[in-house]
Amino acid sequence: MKTVDLVYFDAGGGHRAAALALQEAIHREGRPWRLRLVHLAKVLDPQDRFRRATGFAPEDVYNKRLARGWTLGLGQELKLLQGMIRLAHGRLVQQLASHWAATEPDLVVSLVPNFNRALGESLRCALPGVPFVTVMTDLVDLPPHFWIEPEAGQHLVCGSGRAEAQARAAGLPPTHIHRVSGMLLHPDFHAPLPLDRAAERRALGLDPERPVGVVMFGGQGSMQMLRIARQLSDEPLILLCGHNAVLAERLRALRGPQPQVVVGYTREVVRWLRLADYFVGKPGPGCLSEALHLGLPVITFRNAWTMPQERPNTDWIRDEGLGLVLRSVDALPDAVRALRSDWDGWRARVARCENRAVFEVSALIERLLARAERPQAVDWIGAVAAARG
Repeated sequence: MKTVDLVYFDAGGGHRAAALALQEAIHREGRPWRLRLVHLAKVLDPQDRFRRATGFAPEDVYNKRLARGWTLGLGQELKLLQGMIRLAHGRLVQQLASHWAATEPDLVVSLVPNFNRALGESLRCALPGVPFVTVMTDLVDLPPHFWIEPEAGQHLVCGSGRAEAQARAAGLPPTHIHRVSGMLLHPDFHAPLPLDRAAERRALGLDPERPVGVVMFGGQGSMQMLRIARQLSDEPLILLCGHNAVLAERLRALRGPQPQVVVGYTREVVRWLRLADYFVGKPGPGCLSEALHLGLPVITFRNAWTMPQERPNTDWIRDEGLGLVLRSVDALPDAVRALRSDWDGWRARVARCENRAVFEVSALIERLLARAERPQAVDWIGAVAAARG
């Protein structure tokens, strides 16, 4: 039985979600592979020294900033992180090569940015011939050294035409560039869901005949949702807060003329999105892709607080006519009225978005496994030393 490793980490939640989506799609298709979820932070820090020294995991700082909406300055911090990764490159390659030599996967899928050069080089040292696949969980790369690493020997999965063009411009061979139809969505988004929208909306106190917005800022939520709820107090809303219990409590304390349903962490995101008519939230690739796949026009934001890797997503939304991009929450009431003035037009454009990427990646893995040969034992320590040379 072939072994496929799916590498993820918990910064932001989207990388874990993509790994779980791919794992579930492969399981439902009955592929005869052993799947292993590999948490990159645990491979690089198996003794959990960082948590023991500081009291929190490395991803916790990033996730808490997302939850509080403190995203200003993340672009500069990203450059610092990338500089630290480059300085530690030799040590990272050695640690990862040791891991691959001990665990012997037949194919490795990376769903994380920034570390792909080290992941690819270490795999080549320890298990030459084992395919290395990087699945971009962003619509566009943020060069240099974010997703695309020509020296890593990666097969790159691109969910947009722009990402594909970036890969070609970076020098990846055409045989290693694989275009798919979007971001990885959990198979639940592709499955039929019997739903009496009118009855369920009535049960929630929502008018079945009035457009309902769903507000979502990823798995960590964001305190920005409080401002949104206040600006749209005249609109019925469903507010998905993710793991942000403090946000959910404060939202429930608000009182307005229209019902606003506050939802904490839930595994039923598909159901809640299907109950809505439009989406309001951050321009994250996961949130946008989920909303669009279920036919929801979007309202999103771009300003100084927007993370660098998410800014290109707003260009895509605007260029494709899939929704409205605002600079400020203050413009929300007018934006909702603009959507309502042409529902048919917005929905027709959104309906053109067809996304079966998670199944397309599963098929790609099958093809690469069929072509790959099990490598012979190698002196990986010598290979790492030569690579560091």
